[in-house]
Amino acid sequence: MQVREIMTPNPACCTPNTRLQDAAKLMAERDCGELPIIDDDGKLVGVVTDRDICCRGVARGPHPEQADVRECMTSQVDTVRPEDDVDACCQLMDEHQIRRVPVVDEEGKCCGIVSQADIAREFGNSKTGNIVRDISRPSREASSPAH
Repeated sequence: MQVREIMTPNPACCTPNTRLQDAAKLMAERDCGELPIIDDDGKLVGVVTDRDICCRGVARGPHPEQADVRECMTSQVDTVRPEDDVDACCQLMDEHQIRRVPVVDEEGKCCGIVSQADIAREFGNSKTGNIVRDISRPSREASSPAH
């Protein structure tokens, strides 16, 4: 099975200049925990998660209402392609302990996202349980902007 068959297409995105508060509102409106960050051409330049906003934006900054996404986004991002195998996507999530993976096309433009929920809808409890267990193992880099 290919990633394109389970991904959420056309996810909500924002730019590095988007205010943190606006990114958080967009996450709430779209019921998502991660936003791909794109440039003016639609190319992926990073991601920001709800945890990034809390731990890097709000907790560290004296005026989080004035902060931009660029101040807490992760710019080194693991990605998959629509034609990639879902098992390879799951392995990437396991190896890097990530809960969501942006999907980029051959030009590097964000065209989708794969989340634990997408895997759960397609494969049920067994595979999802394994992914959640593996991704959730303790890490020394819990809130560092490494990937």
